[in-house]
Formats: sequence, structure tokens, C-alpha cells
Amino acid sequence: MNFPGWPTSPARGYNAGRRDWILGLLVGCLCLPWSLLADFYVAPDGSDDFPGSANRPFATVERAQAAVRRLKVNGALPRGGLTVWLYEGDYPRTTALEFTEADSGTSLSPIKWRAEEGARVRWLGGRRLTGFVPVTNAAILARLPESARTNVLELDLRALGLTNFGALQSRGFSRPTTPAHSELFFNGRPMTLARWPNEGSFEKIAGFPADSGKGDDHGGKIGELPGGFLYTGDRPRTWQNPTNVWVHGYWAWDWANSYERIADLDLEKRRILTAPPHGLYGFRTGQRFYFLNVLEELDQPGEWYLETATGVLYFWPPGPAQNAEILLSLLDQPLIRLQDVSHLTLRGFILEGSRGNGVEIRGGTSNRLAGITLRNLGNNGLTIEGGRGHSVVSCNLFDTGDGGVTLSGGNRQTLEPSGHVVENCHFQRQGRWSKCYVPAVLLSGVGHQVRHNLIQDHPHCAILFNGNDHLIEYNEIHHVALETGDVGAIYSGRDYSFRGNRVRFNYLHETGGVGMGSMGVYLDDCVSGVEVSGNLFYKVHWAVFIGGGRDHRVENNLFVDCDPAVRVDGRGLDKSPVWRDMVNIFMRQQLAAVPAPLYRERYPALKSLDRWYAQTGEAFQGVPPEGNMVKRNLCYGPWLDTAWNARPEDLQLENNVVVNPAGENAPRPSQFTVPAGIAPPGFEPIPRDRIGLQKDADRPRLPLNR
Repeated sequence: MNFPGWPTSPARGYNAGRRDWILGLLVGCLCLPWSLLADFYVAPDGSDDFPGSANRPFATVERAQAAVRRLKVNGALPRGGLTVWLYEGDYPRTTALEFTEADSGTSLSPIKWRAEEGARVRWLGGRRLTGFVPVTNAAILARLPESARTNVLELDLRALGLTNFGALQSRGFSRPTTPAHSELFFNGRPMTLARWPNEGSFEKIAGFPADSGKGDDHGGKIGELPGGFLYTGDRPRTWQNPTNVWVHGYWAWDWANSYERIADLDLEKRRILTAPPHGLYGFRTGQRFYFLNVLEELDQPGEWYLETATGVLYFWPPGPAQNAEILLSLLDQPLIRLQDVSHLTLRGFILEGSRGNGVEIRGGTSNRLAGITLRNLGNNGLTIEGGRGHSVVSCNLFDTGDGGVTLSGGNRQTLEPSGHVVENCHFQRQGRWSKCYVPAVLLSGVGHQVRHNLIQDHPHCAILFNGNDHLIEYNEIHHVALETGDVGAIYSGRDYSFRGNRVRFNYLHETGGVGMGSMGVYLDDCVSGVEVSGNLFYKVHWAVFIGGGRDHRVENNLFVDCDPAVRVDGRGLDKSPVWRDMVNIFMRQQLAAVPAPLYRERYPALKSLDRWYAQTGEAFQGVPPEGNMVKRNLCYGPWLDTAWNARPEDLQLENNVVVNPAGENAPRPSQFTVPAGIAPPGFEPIPRDRIGLQKDADRPRLPLNR
């Protein structure tokens, strides 16, 4: 917001003295409501000695923060609230910007921090790099592949005063989240740490030492972690210094990855020992892995390597470096942190280049992120823990090392909902490092809503939910599970008390998957009581998978070219220790952890478990997949598969129509209209035009390649 006649951006000369400040203030008073006179302004070339007005803005957000706090202390926060406007430019951060309760607005006087209309305002946790030169060191050139020697550039980071690059950490499945190491970005896209084989390819574990084998609890055999694993070929013989080489792999299962530092590389035995603390499970012959952080493998555009001992960065840029933005992430904290803050809005910014999270919100009420782009971050885009009624609307989350938005809130002991909402957001390329169980949206607790989002290009699952009464609706999800197997685009598992969750009016299509493949809605390990209704599934392997659970409703969905549309198993009846212990011990404990009277009143179907859990000890026979209703669905292609202790008669099947094979008349993504006379009686049209991203004030345009 600017006073009439003044420049609309500091880049256009607010210090040029085009008008006398006092005259401008008088004109502004005549033209604007009094409440707007409390607004503050910040610009990269402002001054903290200025009053923070439109033509004399502050230089730092901390100075604006102090000015807002002073207004509050003096009781001068105007009705209708105030806005802190940031003019165009970069705002580098060397620490997180901390908002506390002192920065809160109220429901009648909210506080907004936002970018000037149409301006590119970036909170930057990294450093722009310039000054790259060709490599001339003969020893380094000798280590580089011949094709790279005239293409790789170098930059001495220590000469720029940069010394804290973090360090590669063991991360991945069941590993704690820690700040990432420094990463390199070229024109807004992450570059690849030098690796072999190159991106998109893997080596295979050749085996493991004979004396380190053990059972995998599922009838197979894997090598114990301390014993290491074997590889084939002699590629590592060409590496001069393998002491800081790492490996990344899906060591035993296609849904459990980790990064491990090589402790010993035996070139003669072709054996690798990884450094403790080791990951989980073990090493299975034939599983995928690759080497990374290897200077000698810097062999194609987009790869880089940092020699931490000298601080020299080596980089083969994918385009001309002279006019490109080359960014190194440095900040090991979130860019913005809110603790017990309420009624505060962040709008219109780009948050980029942190090695940690983009934004963290803990506690508080009714905070809002709107039109924010969170990208090129080492951990999650946004983490919300506790509080009530926070919303993330029309944001873009691209290229995060871990997940997108993590929501935790509500109370599972009282079933009080959190009221948190993720709406109209575009998620793309999450899980750059951790890969597994770092979804675009992670829900824990009670009463979150995830709607109208677009989620694409993910190595594992798109939405993962734990808890109760979540609503997942009107989302488009495609090209996920690109690097993993035995995974669902929408996933939950392993708790009979996770009830009241609804998955409706979503469009899931063209998912990936290796090994066992991927599912659309994966109700894993006996999770129960989920409504799956009004969804479109197109080219999804095992579109709805009920993995031993109970009381699900699969209703009014359209399945096209899935394999099959619905699959059900009865793993809760399996007698082997791994499954019997899950149902008899773990699931029983989970039920005991929530208040039985409240849950039985809210979810009456839970009472049906009593007859099975009345059995104890050796008398316990397991829990069958009862109470699952599959009705009024239309399927073009393979329909139903029951296996592993499940039977078709265990299901309540009503008014489903199957056209198999699908044939030329099957609906396609361009229309998804159902021909007259084909749909089951009472089949309700699915609102295709309401699914996915929608235009609004913070998203005036939709992405072309959705």
C-alpha cells in the first residue's frame, strides 16, 4: 500500500525526494482510512533510523517487529489490524526470525506480514555464489573424468568467509530429522551431489558375508548390518580417497531407505562396511543402492562436490554460470518460527535456502500462510505442532529434503479437533533426501482438513494420516511412489482406533512403484473405519487396498484401468509371529491407549472387536476383516481380489457395476463422464471440475502441467 503520487517500490526511488514527506503524509491522510496509517514498511535499502513509512521504510524485519510490539504495548493496535509490507528484494537470514506471543494480533485486529503487491520478496537462508573459475589444479583434474575437465568450475568458499557447511548425516527411514548439509541450487533447482551410478540408476547388492545371514521374519534371509554387504565390479578402484564416500539404498525393503557412511571399503573382497549407528533390518541380495559424494564421479552437468577440508566447491553447471543464480544453503534453522502466536498472517513471500525447515508453528490460534512459496529447503516446508485453526492456503512447496506440510494437533483423548487446514497448495518433488514416509502432507492427531491440493512427483506417499476425523478431499495426486514399492498415494496403518477419517472426491492417477508396486488408498496393517467415496482412480495399481482392516466404506468411486480396483486381505488372521504379535500385542495396546467409552460412543463399530479380543494367550485366534462395505462403485477393468485369509463373502458387496475388459468406451481423464445406463443405481456424479487447484486471490493462475 502506498500513498498517492509516491513510487510503488524502493527500486523506483522512494529516497529520490519526489515529494516532501509531510505533504505526502497530509495527502495520505485525506485518501486512506486512519487504520492504515499504522502500517509499516521494510525495504532492503531502507534504514532502521527511518520511521518505517511507505517512502521511508525500515531496513530490517526485526525493526518492524519492534515497532509493531510498541504499538501493542501502547494500546494503539488499530481495529482491523495492521500490515507490515516488505518491498521487493532478498532478505537474508543468518538466524530464524522468531515470532512470539508478543507478536500476536487478535480476531478483531489481526497482524499481517506480506509482500508488496506483485513484488518478488524472498527470505533467504543461503548465499548467492559468484566468481567460479575453471579448475587448474593438476591433481584435481587428474581425478575428474576426462569429459568433465573442461566443464567443471571451482570456487573457494573459505575465501568468501564461508566455513560452516554442515555435514552429510545418516538420514532416511526411522532416522531422526536433523538439519541437512549445505546444498547447491542453480536457477532455483537443486543440483546432484556427485554419484555413481548417475541419477535414475542403481547398483544391486550382490550378497552379504555368509556368516552374517539372518531371517527377515517373513521367510527370507538378509545380511546383518554390522557384517556389511557385497557389490560387483571394480568401479571403486578408480576413486583416490573413498574415506568420505556414502551409500544410499533400499537395503532390505522398497519402503525403507537410508544414507550410510562407508567405514571400510575392501576392494579385494568387494565388501562395504557401513559406519554405526546402523539403519534398520539388514542387507538383502538384489536390493538397490548407489554411491555418492565422490569427486571422481562428477561426470555430467548438474553434479557438484564440496571438498570440506579445503572449502573448495567443484561444479559442472547445467547452463552458463555467468548470468545464473547459484545458491548455497547455509542456515541450519527454520527461516521463520512462531511460538504461541495467534492471528498472524504471512503472505506472498518466497522462503528458500535453509538447511532446516521453512516455517515452524507451535501452539497459538488462527495463524495463516497464504500465497507463500517454500522451496529448496533441507527438511520440511512447514511444520505445525499443536494450536488450533492454523491454515496453509494457496502455497507452493517445491524441492524439500524431507516432507511438505506436517500437521499435528487436536486431542486423541478427547477427540477435540485441531481445525488445521491445508488448502489449494501445490506440492512437487518432496522427499529429495529422506525419500520414505516424508509425504507432501503428514497428519497426526484429530480433525485436520486437506483439500483442493495438487501433489506430484514424489518418491513415496503423497498423504499419510494417523489419528481421527481427518477430511481428505478434492485433491489431485499423480506420479507419486516413483522410487519405492509397497506404498500408497494416500496411506494409513496399524491402529484399530484410527476412525472417522474420510477420503472423498480425490483424483488419483498414474502412480508409480517398484517391486510390489503402489496403491491408491492404502489402508495398511488392519487400520479400520475409513470412508473412501466419490474418488476417481485412473491407472492405479491396487486402487483401494484393505490390508486386514475392518468397517471401511468404499462407495460411489469410479475406477478405470486399475489392477484391480479393490484388493482385500486378512492378515489379522495370520498365525506367523510377526502378524500375530502385531494384532495381539501392538493393536491391543493401541486400543487400550484411548478412552473406550468415548470411542465406542463416537465409533460404535469398535464394539465388534470385543468378541475377538476377549480371547487371550494361546486362545487368541486373530481378527478377521469384517464389516467392509463395497457398494455403488463403477469399475472399468479388473475389479476385486481377495487373498491371504480374506474371502469375497467377508465383504458386503452391493450394486457395483464392472465393465471388464475396460474397452474403448472407458472414461478417460479428459472427460470422466459416465455413459447413460452404465452407472449403478443411485451413483452420484463426481465433481471433476472441483478437484485439484482452484483460482483465488493468492493463486490467480493455475500451473500448465498439472
